[in-house]
Amino acid sequence: MTARILDGNALAQRLRADFKTRAEALAARGTRPGLAVILVGEDPASQVYVRNKVNACAQAGFHSAKISYPPDVEPRVVFDKLAELNADPAIHGILVQLPLPKHFDSDAVLKAIAPAKDVDGFHAENIGALMQGHPRFIPCTPYGVMQFFADAGIDPRGKEAVILGRSNIVGKPMAMLLLQASATVTICHSQTRDLAFHTRRADILVAALGKARFVTADMVKPGAVVIDVGINRLPDGKLCGDVDFAGVSEVASAITPVPGGVGPMTITMLLANTLEAAEREVR
Repeated sequence: MTARILDGNALAQRLRADFKTRAEALAARGTRPGLAVILVGEDPASQVYVRNKVNACAQAGFHSAKISYPPDVEPRVVFDKLAELNADPAIHGILVQLPLPKHFDSDAVLKAIAPAKDVDGFHAENIGALMQGHPRFIPCTPYGVMQFFADAGIDPRGKEAVILGRSNIVGKPMAMLLLQASATVTICHSQTRDLAFHTRRADILVAALGKARFVTADMVKPGAVVIDVGINRLPDGKLCGDVDFAGVSEVASAITPVPGGVGPMTITMLLANTLEAAEREVR
């Protein structure tokens, strides 16, 4: 068996074309979707992520504002800026690029973002709404994974879904979305006993644990759908996921590559959330 490749670049391109059309329709009514991104510090990876988000906004016809601070900025300066952005009618989405420097309380920063502009979906109010099955915003990476399923005709209903990783950003919201799609969900983590026992049962396997090529072919049920959320840099500088792509693609029925899989969809769904926030404003 050779797995079907779930191409995140191609899907993202199709979705973004639709977003651009919707943004143009909003602009004709006097509203241009606006996203503000706050970057604290000089982490190279964070700088790349922020640049990609700003560029994606420009290509989709959105307004974007990048606000950068040095790593030693006082937290009150960032909180004051968040209050200003919360009140700015031209800004529909706000995100603070994580991780933040150690002298910041990240939870407090996320809570300072107005829930109606929390396009990352990390505010406690939005997490609670997701838990209840009525999300205002869906965290971008799990949202992108669900778009893969919809586009590929993969119905989670009745399937065994196993998630590797329990983060608030991916693992937990991914579990909620799959549960709401009527899958039977198991979350595995660093304390899980006999991990391979669980992964071999999975009709849908989502790997989000940050360990290069951790999931091998012998851990995967033949015919499973494998979603690789991980992104790891190897000593030679190349990127790889949490899944041994070469081996697992011979066992799975469908798989996302790294790069070119979940990554492009994460930024795409950030655009989706920002657009949806702007559209709510004009309803």
